[in-house]
Amino acid sequence: MNETRRPELQSPIPSSLDLRDMLRRHVIRRSLACMDAAADRRAAALSSNTVDHYRDAIRSAVRGFYDEFPRAPAVVTPVSRCDKRGYRLENVLFDSFPGWQVNATVYAPLDFAPPFPAVVIPVGHSGKQFESYQLPAQFFARCGYVAVLFDPPGQAGEKQPGNDHFVDGVRCYLTGQTSSRYFVADALRCIDYLETRGDVDLSRGVAMTGVSGGGTTTTLAGLLDERITVSGPSCCVTRLADLDITQCYAGCPETHMWRRYAEGVDEVDLLCAACPRPTLLMAGEYDEVFRIDDTRLLAGEVAAFYRAAGASDRFEFFVDQAGHCYSLAQARRFTRFMDRWLRGQPHRALPDWPDDAFTLDPYDALRCYPSVSGNMRTHTRDRARALAAARSRDQARDPQRIRAAVANLAGAADPSPVPDAIAGPPFRVWTHLWQQLLLRPQSDIELPATFVYPVSGPSPAVLHFDDAGRNRLLHRHGLLAQAAGFINGNVAGASVLTVDLRGWGDSTPAMYPYEMAGWGGVDRTLSYMSNALGDPLMAMRIRDGLSALAWLRQRPEVDTSRIVVTGCGLGGIVALHVAAIADAIHAVVVWDTLASFDLLLEAEQYDWPADVFIPNLLLHYDLPELCASLSCAVSVLNPLGAMRQALSSEGIQALNQRAGRPVYCASSGSTTTIAAIREG
Repeated sequence: MNETRRPELQSPIPSSLDLRDMLRRHVIRRSLACMDAAADRRAAALSSNTVDHYRDAIRSAVRGFYDEFPRAPAVVTPVSRCDKRGYRLENVLFDSFPGWQVNATVYAPLDFAPPFPAVVIPVGHSGKQFESYQLPAQFFARCGYVAVLFDPPGQAGEKQPGNDHFVDGVRCYLTGQTSSRYFVADALRCIDYLETRGDVDLSRGVAMTGVSGGGTTTTLAGLLDERITVSGPSCCVTRLADLDITQCYAGCPETHMWRRYAEGVDEVDLLCAACPRPTLLMAGEYDEVFRIDDTRLLAGEVAAFYRAAGASDRFEFFVDQAGHCYSLAQARRFTRFMDRWLRGQPHRALPDWPDDAFTLDPYDALRCYPSVSGNMRTHTRDRARALAAARSRDQARDPQRIRAAVANLAGAADPSPVPDAIAGPPFRVWTHLWQQLLLRPQSDIELPATFVYPVSGPSPAVLHFDDAGRNRLLHRHGLLAQAAGFINGNVAGASVLTVDLRGWGDSTPAMYPYEMAGWGGVDRTLSYMSNALGDPLMAMRIRDGLSALAWLRQRPEVDTSRIVVTGCGLGGIVALHVAAIADAIHAVVVWDTLASFDLLLEAEQYDWPADVFIPNLLLHYDLPELCASLSCAVSVLNPLGAMRQALSSEGIQALNQRAGRPVYCASSGSTTTIAAIREG
């Protein structure tokens, strides 16, 4: 341990880092290291002529992001049909997952003889009623292709309730899944549907093309299903380092699968791994999201990869003089590409229709009225229920099994190394001494901390975590000051170490530009990125908590047999996990914290930040089971529900039944909390 003392008595320790940017810089650094490793792997594959091995590794990694997709024959429910100019609109429904319907609008040619080649058009973060989807689909149909449009979950389409990408998609992390499965499964299910049509020729496979999120679905689906033989992603890719990571683009949870960065799956990898599948990458010169210079760099890398694989003629890059859209110019270019690689007719003449020959059909003409009873939220909820039942059958109350799962999830062990620290000199305040600290659990992480301890003798100690700031409950003789016996000469004094874990209190991250978007947010950006690293923010904070505990244990002012770990808000979740990993904790007391992760999945709405959704947690335990596994005394005071509301007495009783002992208590009063801490 390296401690350097400063002459100032009271002030916080100046950090060598910009605390406002510390956590973000840490996540960015680690993410870029993953992308550098991915680039090295691509370069090695090219230089050593091991393209096939590289491609198989990427495809295997992508398959690992998903569980099984439905592949039973599609059962189709016709909704409506109507003849238009050169095409017939057919609206149909068919299941993707059980109770989850694909609302497909089919554009069938009227001026060509069947059987027709087919193209699937996943809609991006929009709705199929808009120009970027209707007009290309019309063009493809009038050129002799059956085109299938379908809405993504949520957004502006027909499948909105329970399918918000940002509210409901993030829930999937808890159950070990990615919300991307719902986007990709629907696209693959459209191919199953096309197999039921007698007027479709799939002997040469099927094409897939889409813009923005639809382009992302296209690139992922193409690595999962060999029936997709021609691909046309549009306005959807740059290297992750150029947008998502360095610019902190406020993207979506479905593109940040668990360990995606750690597996080294960059956007360029998705396209390179498609080789030798014919791929037309399209981009807008004036794209407002995916900057054209970045996309050109990516396209150059993909072209080089196709050349090295002897398939240079199978990759093309088309820059449209447009913005972030799928234009008729792109539809014309992709039709020629499909004519070559899907039809085998590269010289087929296309009609020279002007753009104004294509007009939008009324939205009502495209409606399928799918059931919305099955959605991301209900499917994730049902999976959580099944996992809970499985845990019960598998003797989930085994403390060692649960505590091992906690340690594995956090990537931590006890004892944790004692961190380097900078400590200010003690400053006496009546009955206690006040000391400011800066703990350094990692070279690029510094944790501001406050240590308050009695003037005389080794004392019991409280280690506290608070997502609202370390000093909040010391201020104005707050709860922690009272629990320590501050100013009260009649109460045996206790020590308090309260720490701003990374991203909390003084280290709360500053906002970045893309987080002005309605779907943005610092918590979302950093949660998605850290989950893609395979190291969630809450896991990092648990390790920070263990590091703070290691520092506290070596202080001579502390009776190490009487350490109580406390926390409130998200800090309560950290405290419970620290107590599960650490040995010889005397007690843990938390309050105003989430009662159960299951509650986040049962409720339609919630009021917790994105970092609360810890990937894979419900595969192993929920908070009541975690409490049951602890060998020390446990008190959970005023447990909160999904909307941070106090639970009913019936709800608390149910939690105690799950915990197997009276852990949960409705009281949130300071007197009860102080008593619980002192008794601990």
